[in-house]
Amino acid sequence: MKTHTPARIAVGLALAALALFTLHRPTPAAEAATRVPPPTLDNPHAAGPPQTAVLAGGCFWGVQAVFQHVKGVIRVVSGYAGGERASADYETVSSGTTGHAESVQITFDPAQVSFGELLTIAFSVVEDPTQLNRQGPDSGTQYRSEVFYTDERQKEIATAYIAQLNAAHAFSRPIVTRVDPLKGFYPAEGYHQDYLVNHPTSFYIMVNDQPKVENFRRLFPAQYADRPVLAGAAAAR
Repeated sequence: MKTHTPARIAVGLALAALALFTLHRPTPAAEAATRVPPPTLDNPHAAGPPQTAVLAGGCFWGVQAVFQHVKGVIRVVSGYAGGERASADYETVSSGTTGHAESVQITFDPAQVSFGELLTIAFSVVEDPTQLNRQGPDSGTQYRSEVFYTDERQKEIATAYIAQLNAAHAFSRPIVTRVDPLKGFYPAEGYHQDYLVNHPTSFYIMVNDQPKVENFRRLFPAQYADRPVLAGAAAAR
């Protein structure tokens, strides 16, 4: 049985403080969370069948967590996009050699939220789109920023929006977000779904992802929903 002597506790606290500093320290290319201007080219809100967006912007735990609180979002599933089905598992994707990016599939009501608004949220609070192949403490091609468009209209909106933000110098560095066609989306393992909801006291979650959700609530109060929509274990293969 483990004992918690004062010396052991002191060492543990020191290590936790060091880890907190390391994880929370801004990376050299980190941008502060700021609400960026909305896209000038976007779809208007209109009644219709649910639509889908697939976005990548770092570890999918935090990306999923933010979009689960967006009004008009019906479901958010963590998964992999950019590579082949055969390599779409966490251990293989983590090698950074599969072409996959940790991504989320967002199903949304176009009468309540638009594709362009989802991109605005992504670039404002979910990720720093000027970081190449990394986000926060995570590095590798699997953590790249990417829009996987499902049709030509999404491609047009995403491409125009990135050009708009770059022209306006919305960030201190150029946006490096890729815009590529979606060839397939593969849901991640069940234990990755709803990760923040299921593990709110995880050290990684508290340091890296809870602040993203709080920034969304603070910067987009009219679009913030208190209760997150859940993917559930059924999202996994």
